[in-house]
Amino acid sequence: MKVLVTGGTGFTGKALVRRLVDNGHQVVAMDYKEGIKTQEIRDWGVEVVIGSVTDRGLVDRTVNGVDVVHHLAAAFRELDVPDTYYEDVNIQGTANVLAAAKREKVKRFIYCSTCGVHGNVEDPPAPETAPIQPADYYQRTKYEAEPLVLAENGVEFSTLVLRPAAIYGPGDPERFGMIFRRVNKGVFPIFGDGKALYHPLYIDNFVDVLEKVMAPGIGNGEVYLIADEEYVEIEDLVKRVAKALGKEVRLPHYPFLPLSIAGKVLEKVCRPFKVTPPIFPRRVDWYRQNRAFDISKAKRDLGYRPRVGLDEGLRLTAEWYRSEGYL
Repeated sequence: MKVLVTGGTGFTGKALVRRLVDNGHQVVAMDYKEGIKTQEIRDWGVEVVIGSVTDRGLVDRTVNGVDVVHHLAAAFRELDVPDTYYEDVNIQGTANVLAAAKREKVKRFIYCSTCGVHGNVEDPPAPETAPIQPADYYQRTKYEAEPLVLAENGVEFSTLVLRPAAIYGPGDPERFGMIFRRVNKGVFPIFGDGKALYHPLYIDNFVDVLEKVMAPGIGNGEVYLIADEEYVEIEDLVKRVAKALGKEVRLPHYPFLPLSIAGKVLEKVCRPFKVTPPIFPRRVDWYRQNRAFDISKAKRDLGYRPRVGLDEGLRLTAEWYRSEGYL
Protein backbone atom coordinates (compact mmCIF):
# COMPACT_ATOMS: atom_id res chain seq x y z
CA MET A 1 0.00 0.00 0.00
CA LYS A 2 0.93 3.63 -0.22
CA VAL A 3 1.15 4.96 3.33
CA LEU A 4 1.49 8.53 4.59
CA VAL A 5 3.16 9.08 7.95
CA THR A 6 2.81 12.64 9.23
CA GLY A 7 5.50 13.43 11.77
CA GLY A 8 7.51 10.93 9.76
CA THR A 9 11.00 12.26 10.50
CA GLY A 10 10.56 12.22 14.29
CA PHE A 11 11.35 9.39 16.68
CA THR A 12 8.10 7.43 16.45
CA GLY A 13 7.46 8.34 12.83
CA LYS A 14 10.89 7.24 11.68
CA ALA A 15 10.58 3.88 13.45
CA LEU A 16 7.21 3.32 11.78
CA VAL A 17 8.55 4.37 8.38
CA ARG A 18 11.40 1.86 8.70
CA ARG A 19 8.97 -0.96 9.50
CA LEU A 20 6.67 -0.05 6.62
CA VAL A 21 9.55 0.06 4.16
CA ASP A 22 10.84 -3.29 5.40
CA ASN A 23 7.40 -4.76 4.75
CA GLY A 24 7.28 -3.53 1.18
CA HIS A 25 4.99 -0.51 1.45
CA GLN A 26 5.43 2.70 -0.52
CA VAL A 27 5.89 5.41 2.12
CA VAL A 28 5.57 9.19 2.22
CA ALA A 29 6.98 10.87 5.36
CA MET A 30 5.72 14.39 6.05
CA ASP A 31 7.14 16.64 8.75
CA TYR A 32 7.47 20.34 9.44
CA LYS A 33 11.25 20.15 9.61
CA GLU A 34 14.19 17.89 8.93
CA GLY A 35 14.57 15.36 11.73
CA ILE A 36 17.44 13.29 13.07
CA LYS A 37 19.24 11.78 10.07
CA THR A 38 16.39 12.56 7.67
CA GLN A 39 18.66 11.82 4.70
CA GLU A 40 18.74 8.25 5.95
CA ILE A 41 14.97 8.08 5.41
CA ARG A 42 15.38 9.30 1.85
CA ASP A 43 18.04 6.67 1.30
CA TRP A 44 15.43 4.04 2.17
CA GLY A 45 13.47 5.14 -0.90
CA VAL A 46 10.94 7.17 1.07
CA GLU A 47 9.44 10.37 -0.30
CA VAL A 48 10.05 13.06 2.33
CA VAL A 49 7.78 16.12 2.32
CA ILE A 50 8.90 19.02 4.51
CA GLY A 51 6.01 21.27 5.50
CA SER A 52 3.32 21.79 8.12
CA VAL A 53 -0.03 20.05 8.38
CA THR A 54 -1.45 23.57 8.71
CA ASP A 55 -0.69 24.09 5.00
CA ARG A 56 -3.86 22.78 3.37
CA GLY A 57 -2.53 22.92 -0.17
CA LEU A 58 0.55 20.90 0.75
CA VAL A 59 -1.55 18.42 2.71
CA ASP A 60 -3.89 17.93 -0.25
CA ARG A 61 -0.98 17.22 -2.60
CA THR A 62 0.71 14.91 -0.13
CA VAL A 63 -2.38 12.78 0.55
CA ASN A 64 -3.03 12.21 -3.16
CA GLY A 65 -2.98 8.48 -3.99
CA VAL A 66 -2.49 7.35 -0.39
CA ASP A 67 -4.23 4.23 0.97
CA VAL A 68 -3.53 4.62 4.71
CA VAL A 69 -2.71 7.69 6.83
CA HIS A 70 -0.83 7.47 10.11
CA HIS A 71 -1.31 10.92 11.62
CA LEU A 72 1.49 11.28 14.17
CA ALA A 73 2.39 14.95 13.63
CA ALA A 74 1.81 17.23 16.60
CA ALA A 75 3.04 20.34 18.37
CA PHE A 76 4.84 18.92 21.40
CA ARG A 77 7.13 20.58 23.95
CA GLU A 78 7.04 23.83 22.04
CA LEU A 79 7.54 26.32 24.86
CA ASP A 80 8.34 29.49 22.94
CA VAL A 81 5.13 29.68 20.87
CA PRO A 82 1.68 31.20 21.52
CA ASP A 83 -1.03 28.91 22.85
CA THR A 84 -2.83 29.14 19.50
CA TYR A 85 0.07 27.28 17.87
CA TYR A 86 -1.05 24.05 19.56
CA GLU A 87 -4.60 24.60 18.34
CA ASP A 88 -3.43 25.34 14.79
CA VAL A 89 -1.27 22.22 14.55
CA ASN A 90 -3.00 19.66 16.76
CA ILE A 91 -6.63 20.49 16.02
CA GLN A 92 -6.78 22.33 12.69
CA GLY A 93 -3.83 20.37 11.32
CA THR A 94 -5.61 17.13 12.11
CA ALA A 95 -8.78 18.46 10.49
CA ASN A 96 -6.79 19.34 7.36
CA VAL A 97 -5.24 15.88 7.02
CA LEU A 98 -8.55 14.20 7.84
CA ALA A 99 -10.49 16.20 5.24
CA ALA A 100 -7.89 15.53 2.56
CA ALA A 101 -7.85 11.83 3.39
CA LYS A 102 -11.61 11.53 3.12
CA ARG A 103 -11.70 13.53 -0.11
CA GLU A 104 -8.97 11.36 -1.64
CA LYS A 105 -10.85 8.20 -0.62
CA VAL A 106 -8.13 6.96 1.72
CA LYS A 107 -9.17 3.64 3.25
CA ARG A 108 -7.82 4.08 6.77
CA PHE A 109 -6.99 7.02 9.06
CA ILE A 110 -5.09 6.28 12.26
CA TYR A 111 -4.77 9.13 14.75
CA CYS A 112 -2.04 9.13 17.39
CA SER A 113 -3.33 10.95 20.47
CA THR A 114 -1.77 10.59 23.95
CA CYS A 115 -2.46 8.88 27.27
CA GLY A 116 -1.88 12.35 28.74
CA VAL A 117 -5.50 13.25 28.01
CA HIS A 118 -6.33 11.41 31.25
CA GLY A 119 -4.03 13.63 33.31
CA ASN A 120 -3.29 12.33 36.77
CA VAL A 121 -4.84 8.87 37.05
CA GLU A 122 -6.66 8.80 40.38
CA ASP A 123 -7.75 5.17 40.22
CA PRO A 124 -5.00 3.25 38.41
CA PRO A 125 -4.84 1.52 36.04
CA ALA A 126 -7.05 3.75 33.90
CA PRO A 127 -9.15 2.34 31.04
CA GLU A 128 -10.17 4.37 27.98
CA THR A 129 -13.32 5.47 29.83
CA ALA A 130 -11.37 7.08 32.69
CA PRO A 131 -11.96 10.82 33.26
CA ILE A 132 -10.51 13.17 30.69
CA GLN A 133 -8.48 15.82 32.51
CA PRO A 134 -5.67 17.20 30.33
CA ALA A 135 -3.11 19.26 32.22
CA ASP A 136 -1.61 21.39 29.44
CA TYR A 137 -2.15 22.77 25.93
CA TYR A 138 -0.63 19.73 24.25
CA GLN A 139 -2.87 17.24 26.03
CA ARG A 140 -6.00 19.39 25.64
CA THR A 141 -5.56 19.96 21.93
CA LYS A 142 -4.67 16.33 21.26
CA TYR A 143 -7.93 15.31 22.92
CA GLU A 144 -10.01 17.94 21.13
CA ALA A 145 -8.95 16.45 17.80
CA GLU A 146 -10.15 12.97 18.77
CA PRO A 147 -13.90 13.60 18.16
CA LEU A 148 -13.09 15.03 14.74
CA VAL A 149 -11.42 11.77 13.79
CA LEU A 150 -14.03 9.45 15.27
CA ALA A 151 -16.91 11.37 13.69
CA GLU A 152 -15.59 10.51 10.22
CA ASN A 153 -15.51 6.75 10.77
CA GLY A 154 -17.62 4.95 8.21
CA VAL A 155 -17.75 1.97 5.89
CA GLU A 156 -15.47 3.19 3.10
CA PHE A 157 -13.35 5.48 5.25
CA SER A 158 -12.50 4.02 8.65
CA THR A 159 -10.80 5.83 11.53
CA LEU A 160 -9.54 5.01 15.00
CA VAL A 161 -7.61 6.68 17.83
CA LEU A 162 -4.57 5.40 19.72
CA ARG A 163 -3.47 6.89 23.05
CA PRO A 164 0.13 5.77 23.57
CA ALA A 165 1.88 5.93 26.93
CA ALA A 166 5.46 7.27 27.30
CA ILE A 167 7.24 6.05 24.16
CA TYR A 168 10.95 5.35 24.50
CA GLY A 169 13.70 3.32 22.91
CA PRO A 170 16.64 3.40 20.49
CA GLY A 171 16.45 6.29 18.07
CA ASP A 172 15.37 9.01 20.49
CA PRO A 173 17.91 11.00 22.54
CA GLU A 174 15.35 13.10 24.40
CA ARG A 175 12.41 11.32 26.04
CA PHE A 176 14.36 9.07 28.39
CA GLY A 177 17.64 10.84 27.76
CA MET A 178 17.44 12.96 30.90
CA ILE A 179 16.83 9.89 33.06
CA PHE A 180 19.71 7.93 31.56
CA ARG A 181 22.15 10.85 31.73
CA ARG A 182 21.40 11.58 35.37
CA VAL A 183 21.60 7.94 36.37
CA ASN A 184 24.85 7.62 34.46
CA LYS A 185 26.30 10.37 36.69
CA GLY A 186 25.45 8.29 39.77
CA VAL A 187 22.92 10.61 41.45
CA PHE A 188 19.23 10.99 40.64
CA PRO A 189 17.23 13.43 42.80
CA ILE A 190 13.71 12.35 43.71
CA PHE A 191 11.25 15.13 44.54
CA GLY A 192 8.44 13.77 46.67
CA ASP A 193 8.08 10.14 47.71
CA GLY A 194 9.00 8.57 44.34
CA LYS A 195 5.84 6.46 44.40
CA ALA A 196 4.06 8.05 41.43
CA LEU A 197 3.29 5.46 38.76
CA TYR A 198 4.81 5.63 35.29
CA HIS A 199 3.86 3.53 32.27
CA PRO A 200 6.48 3.20 29.53
CA LEU A 201 5.88 2.04 25.96
CA TYR A 202 8.81 0.57 24.06
CA ILE A 203 8.98 1.86 20.50
CA ASP A 204 8.81 -1.57 18.83
CA ASN A 205 5.70 -2.46 20.83
CA PHE A 206 3.96 0.67 19.61
CA VAL A 207 5.02 0.16 16.00
CA ASP A 208 3.58 -3.36 16.26
CA VAL A 209 0.20 -1.80 17.05
CA LEU A 210 0.47 0.87 14.35
CA GLU A 211 1.11 -1.92 11.88
CA LYS A 212 -1.76 -4.09 13.15
CA VAL A 213 -4.39 -1.37 12.88
CA MET A 214 -3.71 -0.82 9.19
CA ALA A 215 -5.78 -3.94 8.50
CA PRO A 216 -9.41 -3.23 7.52
CA GLY A 217 -12.13 -3.79 10.08
CA ILE A 218 -9.89 -3.69 13.15
CA GLY A 219 -10.82 -1.17 15.82
CA ASN A 220 -13.02 0.95 13.57
CA GLY A 221 -14.31 4.02 15.41
CA GLU A 222 -12.65 3.03 18.68
CA VAL A 223 -10.12 4.52 21.09
CA TYR A 224 -7.27 2.41 22.50
CA LEU A 225 -4.73 2.97 25.23
CA ILE A 226 -1.39 1.46 24.23
CA ALA A 227 1.36 0.77 26.76
CA ASP A 228 3.77 -1.92 27.85
CA GLU A 229 2.68 -4.80 30.06
CA GLU A 230 4.18 -3.26 33.18
CA TYR A 231 3.87 0.10 34.93
CA VAL A 232 6.21 0.99 37.79
CA GLU A 233 6.87 3.57 40.48
CA ILE A 234 9.29 6.21 39.22
CA GLU A 235 11.87 5.32 41.88
CA ASP A 236 11.79 1.72 40.65
CA LEU A 237 12.12 2.94 37.06
CA VAL A 238 15.28 4.88 37.95
CA LYS A 239 16.76 1.85 39.69
CA ARG A 240 16.06 -0.31 36.64
CA VAL A 241 17.69 2.24 34.37
CA ALA A 242 20.74 2.01 36.64
CA LYS A 243 20.67 -1.76 36.26
CA ALA A 244 20.48 -1.42 32.48
CA LEU A 245 23.53 0.85 32.57
CA GLY A 246 25.40 -1.33 35.06
CA LYS A 247 25.66 1.66 37.42
CA GLU A 248 25.14 2.35 41.09
CA VAL A 249 22.86 5.33 41.69
CA ARG A 250 22.01 7.38 44.78
CA LEU A 251 18.42 8.61 45.11
CA PRO A 252 18.34 11.58 47.51
CA HIS A 253 14.80 12.73 48.32
CA TYR A 254 13.69 16.37 48.40
CA PRO A 255 10.34 18.11 49.03
CA PHE A 256 8.18 18.42 45.93
CA LEU A 257 6.61 21.86 46.57
CA PRO A 258 9.72 24.05 45.99
CA LEU A 259 10.33 22.33 42.65
CA SER A 260 6.72 22.85 41.61
CA ILE A 261 6.87 26.56 42.42
CA ALA A 262 10.20 26.94 40.62
CA GLY A 263 8.82 25.27 37.50
CA LYS A 264 5.85 27.64 37.27
CA VAL A 265 7.96 30.73 37.92
CA LEU A 266 10.67 29.81 35.41
CA GLU A 267 8.13 29.08 32.70
CA LYS A 268 6.56 32.53 33.12
CA VAL A 269 9.92 34.30 33.28
CA CYS A 270 11.38 32.56 30.24
CA ARG A 271 8.35 32.73 27.93
CA PRO A 272 8.65 36.46 26.96
CA PHE A 273 12.26 35.84 25.96
CA LYS A 274 11.39 32.70 23.98
CA VAL A 275 13.85 30.70 26.06
CA THR A 276 13.22 27.11 27.10
CA PRO A 277 13.33 27.00 30.93
CA PRO A 278 15.49 24.38 32.64
CA ILE A 279 12.41 23.07 34.42
CA PHE A 280 8.73 23.62 33.73
CA PRO A 281 5.39 22.29 35.07
CA ARG A 282 5.06 19.43 32.57
CA ARG A 283 8.48 18.08 33.55
CA VAL A 284 7.87 18.65 37.26
CA ASP A 285 4.60 16.71 37.11
CA TRP A 286 6.57 13.58 36.26
CA TYR A 287 7.35 13.29 39.97
CA ARG A 288 3.76 13.41 41.18
CA GLN A 289 1.27 12.32 38.51
CA ASN A 290 0.13 8.71 38.24
CA ARG A 291 0.32 7.33 34.71
CA ALA A 292 -0.83 3.73 34.71
CA PHE A 293 -3.19 2.26 32.13
CA ASP A 294 -5.35 -0.77 31.47
CA ILE A 295 -4.45 -2.17 28.04
CA SER A 296 -6.95 -5.04 28.09
CA LYS A 297 -9.14 -3.47 25.37
CA ALA A 298 -6.20 -3.32 22.93
CA LYS A 299 -5.32 -6.91 23.80
CA ARG A 300 -8.87 -8.07 23.20
CA ASP A 301 -9.70 -6.13 20.04
CA LEU A 302 -6.31 -5.74 18.37
CA GLY A 303 -4.54 -8.88 19.51
CA TYR A 304 -1.90 -6.65 21.10
CA ARG A 305 0.84 -8.40 23.05
CA PRO A 306 3.80 -6.26 24.16
CA ARG A 307 6.76 -8.40 23.12
CA VAL A 308 9.57 -6.29 24.62
CA GLY A 309 9.55 -6.04 28.40
CA LEU A 310 10.77 -3.09 30.45
CA ASP A 311 14.19 -4.44 31.43
CA GLU A 312 14.99 -5.55 27.90
CA GLY A 313 13.77 -2.25 26.50
CA LEU A 314 15.91 -0.26 28.92
CA ARG A 315 18.94 -2.40 28.12
CA LEU A 316 18.51 -1.90 24.37
CA THR A 317 18.01 1.81 24.89
CA ALA A 318 21.14 2.05 27.05
CA GLU A 319 23.15 0.30 24.36
CA TRP A 320 21.89 2.75 21.74
CA TYR A 321 22.65 5.82 23.90
CA ARG A 322 26.18 4.59 24.40
CA SER A 323 26.73 3.70 20.76
CA GLU A 324 25.53 7.13 19.67
CA GLY A 325 27.63 9.01 22.23
CA TYR A 326 24.76 10.38 24.34
CA LEU A 327 26.24 9.04 27.60
